[in-house]
Amino acid sequence: MALRLEATSCSLIRLGLLIIMVAQQSAARKLTDGYEKDIEQFVNMKINDQTNTHIKEVDDGHQKMSKNHMHVHAPSHMEHLDPLLYVFFTLGDLKAGKKMPIYFPYSRPSETPKLLPREEAESIPFSTSQLEYLLTLFSFPRDSPQAKAVEYTLKQCELESINGETKFCATSLESMLDFAIKMLGSETQLKVLTSSRLSNSTVLLQNYTILEEPRETVAAKMVACHSMPYPYAIFYCHCQESNNRLFEILLVAENGDRVKASAICHMDTSQWDKDHASFKVLKTKPGASHVCHFVSTDSLVWLAA
Repeated sequence: MALRLEATSCSLIRLGLLIIMVAQQSAARKLTDGYEKDIEQFVNMKINDQTNTHIKEVDDGHQKMSKNHMHVHAPSHMEHLDPLLYVFFTLGDLKAGKKMPIYFPYSRPSETPKLLPREEAESIPFSTSQLEYLLTLFSFPRDSPQAKAVEYTLKQCELESINGETKFCATSLESMLDFAIKMLGSETQLKVLTSSRLSNSTVLLQNYTILEEPRETVAAKMVACHSMPYPYAIFYCHCQESNNRLFEILLVAENGDRVKASAICHMDTSQWDKDHASFKVLKTKPGASHVCHFVSTDSLVWLAA
């Protein structure tokens, strides 16, 4: 099966070439050591370094950030929000010259959880019913922040899907690709998008300005995969057939940082939980308005090319 990926950067193009090689060996469903290493390096660059921080410092589901990682003057109604919530906006904000506070993770590949080969990942239980065994396996004390992070991820992966949504937690690159192909069609040519920092800044939250008119991609169906806090790489993937709009946006920050960002606008939120964080940020409720959000640098969005 041929699998072609278009990418948002040279690194993504390289990933596409590597995945083509992997897909051509799908009958064996096994990566050679060389391919595994190269793909792992790329995906780990996209895993938020805050995932690692979350494993170390998780407390009631919130991450901690030092003040030197924030540089922002937020609107008054957003001043007391968790910094991680500065990702939501509306279509009215998508115009050249618009300025807004945005949170973008900073990735440290050397410190992020690593991808496991499928065979190894499938040999490790991934269930809340096996939590005590897993904490012993990872040598995490039961009341430690690490244990809370492991339990949080397992519970999130076991939650029921909302109406019209299919979700899956991928414990390996192969399983993530399998899910994307299953959702989008075995004959579909795939495209993958993410958000990429174009500079090596460690500022996580600051004001950004949209440099040019955003470019829209039609995407009636997509698979979004987000990294989760865990000792090794776990991606929470979900797919929902609904009216979505996908944008690529070039941003510049007050300190000169540039980000080539992807953003998704969900036009139908009627099935969303009323307590979804976006409604608090945007002052709306399920079904009353669309919700847009930036794609994190630790996430991948798969769609038909």
